Amino acid sequence: MEIGENMKKNFFDAIKERRTFYGISKESVVSDERITELVENAVKYTPSAFNSQSSRVILLLDSQHDKFWDITMEALRKIVPEAVFKQTEDKINSFKNGYGTVLYFEDQAVVKSLQEQFALYKENFPVWSLQSSGMLQMVIWTALEAEGFGASLQHYGEIINSEVRKEWNIPEDWKFIGQMPFGKPVVWPEEKQYNVSQDHIKVYK
Repeated sequence: MEIGENMKKNFFDAIKERRTFYGISKESVVSDERITELVENAVKYTPSAFNSQSSRVILLLDSQHDKFWDITMEALRKIVPEAVFKQTEDKINSFKNGYGTVLYFEDQAVVKSLQEQFALYKENFPVWSLQSSGMLQMVIWTALEAEGFGASLQHYGEIINSEVRKEWNIPEDWKFIGQMPFGKPVVWPEEKQYNVSQDHIKVYK
């Protein structure tokens, strides 16, 4: 088999096997150094419009990971009715049970600078910024899966934004995009149904 063919097969295997895992544990499958390397490479090599490189990432491990989900739990406790809080508590604890969390941000100072430099595309830069973040999330998610982790993508930024910024000294220009808890899978998701048809893809020659 050609080297290129093998690489393609491995890439698409990783893409197919990337799923949303809620059942994860604190057991690591690789070293912290390896996790850091994966995240650093993803940030470095994920494409961005005008090579803006506006994505920012904070990697939380060990007690810092636990602290993040404790903050999230307490924020939700203030707004979720006590009578139904148990379900929320269980969900947040499922994330805290993991090994680490990736926090995703987009630097709005970079976006604003590009808007000023290239006024013709002013309205597009916020959109392109989010597209770059989406690609980065997919790259890191798939890379974690390829190493043997399970992960999910969460969005609690609006209710924890202020406290998270204070706790980890996050610049105001960084827009909070999402959170990705990860850990060794202990519960596998059900088989996923795919509804891709000719209506989704059209080929012209």
